[in-house]
Amino acid sequence: MKQELHAMKQGLKAHVNRVRMSLGVGMGYLPDALSTQLMKQHYHLVGKHSAVKACKWLRESILGRRTCYKNTFYGIDSWRCVQCSPVIGCNLCCRFCWRISPEDIGIKWDEMSEPVWDEPELLVEGFLKEQRRIVSGYKGNPKADRKRWEEANRPAHVAISLIGEITMYPFLSELIDKFHRAGMSTFVVTNGTLPEKIENLSTLPTQLYMSLEAPDEETYRKTCRPKIKIAWEGVNRTLELFPSIKTRKVLRLTLVDGLNMLNPEGYAKLILKAEPDYVEPKSFVFVGGSRYNRGLELGNMPKHEEIREFAGKLSKETGYMVSDERADSRVVLLCKDREAEKKRFIQKK
Repeated sequence: MKQELHAMKQGLKAHVNRVRMSLGVGMGYLPDALSTQLMKQHYHLVGKHSAVKACKWLRESILGRRTCYKNTFYGIDSWRCVQCSPVIGCNLCCRFCWRISPEDIGIKWDEMSEPVWDEPELLVEGFLKEQRRIVSGYKGNPKADRKRWEEANRPAHVAISLIGEITMYPFLSELIDKFHRAGMSTFVVTNGTLPEKIENLSTLPTQLYMSLEAPDEETYRKTCRPKIKIAWEGVNRTLELFPSIKTRKVLRLTLVDGLNMLNPEGYAKLILKAEPDYVEPKSFVFVGGSRYNRGLELGNMPKHEEIREFAGKLSKETGYMVSDERADSRVVLLCKDREAEKKRFIQKK
């Protein structure tokens, strides 16, 4: 029995290595332990430093069930959305993050060497190829909505937000541009620590998200555990840049009870500095990476009623209007004004 188990493990290891080699993965940037763990968690690795993964809402929506809150708030078809990232590495190690962090499995920051960056063309082709591979598995499912399945094979939206800090990819403008030229809308999520990267974008996403995870530096360091010394300064510089960025902008507050869900007045000052079109106060979810040894428990997840109450305080302090909510995702949408509320739905091409 032990011999059979050993043979199975060796067979799995060999298979993972073959997949890794075929994708060009694990060549100096991704340590073997990390790429193996990512594939076990159903990440589809692309090139040397990128990945695609199906979120639960892609599955739910293809099966004719619920769509994600971005469908409710902005009209994005969940079944036509590609969730991807051109960078797996990150300069933060947020306690609430559902993604796996290299530190979670004993890999130090300096063991993640800078990759030889893949060209945007390779990534676009790889992302769409892997997305079609993900979707193909639903073809024979009798519960699948046939029309949605067919549309899922023609993605219309890209959420460049799966894992890592997106702005670390040096060809982000070109990547966004190629998706736009293909008729797809884009959401880009940044942690705001690299303002110069955002300032130098020549092509802007359809909607730019920034994660705002604390009302002050002390809370930020406890919550996000930055790996660079000037992270908080970078966040504030990005907030200052926000009003001049000519695209739709969102601040997302991932809130953890007992950690960063405090001082709404402090958050309000930062929101007013940035003047985003939308603000999303949202509960962290106790899944994935957040279950690692980061000191969090299920009880740290705020109830939706608590998120709604916190959103009300932000609304009072900022003048932003409460526009919508999704109880199953524990998130509320605040709009800057009536004009932003009217324009919140993305035009479909």
